[in-house]
Amino acid sequence: MLLTDKTAIVYGAGGSIGGAVARAFAAEGARVHLVGRTRETLQAVADDIKDAEVAVVDALDEAAVEEHLARVGDVDISFNLVSRGDVQGAPLTEMPVDDFLRPVVNGTRAGFITARGAARRMAERGSGVILTLNSGSAHGSPMMGGTGPADAAIDTLVRNLAVECGPRGVRAVGLWAAGVPETFTVEKLSAVNPAIDAAAVQGIIDQLAGMRMTRRNPTLADVAATAVFLASDHAAGITGTFVNVTGGMIAR
Repeated sequence: MLLTDKTAIVYGAGGSIGGAVARAFAAEGARVHLVGRTRETLQAVADDIKDAEVAVVDALDEAAVEEHLARVGDVDISFNLVSRGDVQGAPLTEMPVDDFLRPVVNGTRAGFITARGAARRMAERGSGVILTLNSGSAHGSPMMGGTGPADAAIDTLVRNLAVECGPRGVRAVGLWAAGVPETFTVEKLSAVNPAIDAAAVQGIIDQLAGMRMTRRNPTLADVAATAVFLASDHAAGITGTFVNVTGGMIAR
């Protein structure tokens, strides 16, 4: 197993991708701490894993994150997958400033707080991996609101962490994973764009597949397996970059 005896914290573990990653980490031997704001969704993942620890912590709350890290102790893997409150589907010229800024502020705050806390502890031990995920929209996409700027900020945070923490044995790596169909529901997408219905969801899924080099949408299993590899010692030479799990939808 690739992660035997590793301790992993997954922030946003109650979400679709967070849950898939947490299950994959556990299957590869990691001790997994499931962190999020809703106990019920976290517990559902914990029930699948059996040995996972559950903690209701808001990743935007600096003190709460630090208190949880102090309880956990040594950390080998920290993965931030918390939702940012992105609003999409409207042109920038018509978007309220709060909707535009929300993913930028939430994404950078949660990303920084969780990464900083983990990096401090990992650096003391001389090893560790900080992972994050975004949609890779920093290259410029229409009707995406603050998603692109938020992604760009996280891309830069990952690279800066890698430069600063690399000499002390800490890697920082990200994943780009845009449009995983298993994460799409009418309820979720309508929160981003109120005009979405079931037919529109299927249309989006089909359209996304056609935009990919592989003509195949990535799955939760694809993303989770990539995360396992990046968190493992097999990826010891990978830091300061993002791994593209978009099926070639983003090429850069």
